[in-house]
Amino acid sequence: QVRLVESGGGVVQPGQSLRLSCAASGSIFSINAMGWYRQAPEKQRELVAATRVGNTNYADSVKGRFTISRDNAKNTVYLQMNRLKPEDTAVYYCNADIRATYTDGYRTYWGQGTQVTVSS
Repeated sequence: QVRLVESGGGVVQPGQSLRLSCAASGSIFSINAMGWYRQAPEKQRELVAATRVGNTNYADSVKGRFTISRDNAKNTVYLQMNRLKPEDTAVYYCNADIRATYTDGYRTYWGQGTQVTVSS
C-alpha cells in the first residue's frame, strides 16, 4: 500500500517562510511526477508546483516565491514557500504518480493535506 504523508504546515505571518515535506512510502517501484496542490475554502483545488524529470512548473501566483524540490533517494518532495501572503492560506496536498510494482502502470496518489495559514 502506497502512502503520501505531508508535514510542515502551520500558522505564519505575512512575509515569513514555511517548508512543506511529503514522503512516499510503501510498495514503490518508481515515481514519475510529484507535485503540490492547494485548496482554499470554497475554492477549487489548484496546482501550485509540479516536477518530473526535465520539467518543473509553477502557478503564476507563486513564481519567484515558492520552490519545489525532490529527493529521489528518499521518495520525498519539498515545497519551500517564501514571502508568504494571506492569499496563500489553504490546505496543501501533495500528489505523486507512482508505479507500485514492475507490472503496474502509474497511478496518482494523494496525501491527506496540511494546513497553511498566513495571517497577521
